[in-house]
Amino acid sequence: MKTVAVLVGSLRRESINRKFAESVAKLAAGRLDFRFVEIGDLPLYNDDLWQNPPESVLRMKREIEAADAVLFVTPEYNRSFSPAIKNAIDWGTRPWGKNSWEAKPAALIGATPGATGAAAGQNALKGLLNVVDTVLMGQPEVYFTYKPELFDENNNIVEPSTKAFLNGWVDRFAAWIARTAQPRTTAQADAA
Repeated sequence: MKTVAVLVGSLRRESINRKFAESVAKLAAGRLDFRFVEIGDLPLYNDDLWQNPPESVLRMKREIEAADAVLFVTPEYNRSFSPAIKNAIDWGTRPWGKNSWEAKPAALIGATPGATGAAAGQNALKGLLNVVDTVLMGQPEVYFTYKPELFDENNNIVEPSTKAFLNGWVDRFAAWIARTAQPRTTAQADAA
């Protein structure tokens, strides 16, 4: 089963994007193994810190590099993506020549309580994900309007059409990973 490093751009304890990502992870069980990567402990990017790199940065880079793919889950902040996601992306591209995102299959989803479902934030992030060399899945897009009644008390998606749509998205993402993932070297496979 392919592993997916999941980066959630909202650091709030009660983040709806975190809840949404956890719900999608439950749907994906048996098809994809979602592994949540902590990004809230990363210092603000500063190239001087590479002289003695923070363990949180090295850990994040290891977790991304060990995964078969990456899922970015972003809220919408002021019609753009979150600064936490940007900071993680910046750390992942460095030091020069050691881009953790290089050729990594990726997807992008997001949720808001409003009708636009983080569409502006996701669209702003798409360009950056291409620049840092992820292989971004374009379709289907998931602009999710988060409503508590779509979930049960255990955060399982219970509304049938929502569940069917997201199951279809998981199938497409799994197929995208299988189609676009570059084979790992023996050293990479041993590290995972």
